[in-house]
Amino acid sequence: MKDLISVNQIDENVFHTIYHFFKEYKQRYKDGETKISDLRGYSVLLPFFEESTRTRTSFELAGKIMGADTINISGSSSSVKKGETLYDTIKTLEAMQADFIVIRHYMSGAAHIVAKEVKSHVINAGDGANEHPSQALLDAFTILEKKGKVEGLKIAIVGDILHSRVARSDMKLLKMLGAEITVCGPQTMLPRHLEVFDIDYVTTDLDDALKDKDVAIFLRIQLERQKKVFFSTLNEYSIKYGLNQERVNLLKEDAVIMHPGPVNRGVEMQSELVYGNRSLILDQVENGLFTRMAIYRFLLEQ
Repeated sequence: MKDLISVNQIDENVFHTIYHFFKEYKQRYKDGETKISDLRGYSVLLPFFEESTRTRTSFELAGKIMGADTINISGSSSSVKKGETLYDTIKTLEAMQADFIVIRHYMSGAAHIVAKEVKSHVINAGDGANEHPSQALLDAFTILEKKGKVEGLKIAIVGDILHSRVARSDMKLLKMLGAEITVCGPQTMLPRHLEVFDIDYVTTDLDDALKDKDVAIFLRIQLERQKKVFFSTLNEYSIKYGLNQERVNLLKEDAVIMHPGPVNRGVEMQSELVYGNRSLILDQVENGLFTRMAIYRFLLEQ
């Protein structure tokens, strides 16, 4: 396996191998080993053609901790702004002979196209509304840490499902690991043909979706991908699909709340819940670093 482009590449063996590396790196870091030489002498290119804070920073920091040389390429300062095509961008990246290319692109399928054309290990850091495999991995690892298992858990994924690459990757991976998946959002934000994801239950009623769940994953409204109006106002969305304390009480007593970030406070969830005692949002951010270290290691050893 040269590249990590899609959750479809991850079977249980791959998942547990990456999870093993994740636990190893997290423990070593907690024990004070903040500089590791596993990627010494390797180079990592990070061409990001969409804005990112958490993903880009954690991939870059992961590379630096492991001893790699990392180079950021932002879309706003790249030749794409001058009209360069994806093909020419690929050829440019190939000529740089980087060992790893971590790419985020606004076009679905872009990472797959790049991976076919270069010898480098390519990691999909998000391609349009298609996939975000490293986010799905860190979400699953965070659940596994907190709950001790994924299999059999009742998980609700709530919000802008239609435009969310996180939703698509989470649905596939968590279902493969044996979770029971409920999807909830406005009818206008639910994609057609959800049956291809083998979802257990689909509803537009948030209270129904949250009842007796072990995990609730809320999604950011992807306003930048919306070409038309999908709901009347943010206030209406918050009333119907925002998390408040009353709705938290519908979850199981030991249930946890997650969000890939950034959170639109007061819209997707009330401000006091973002870092409340049920929230794993900061755990997700922390685990993102070790997940991306584990992905580098896994691909390097293939």
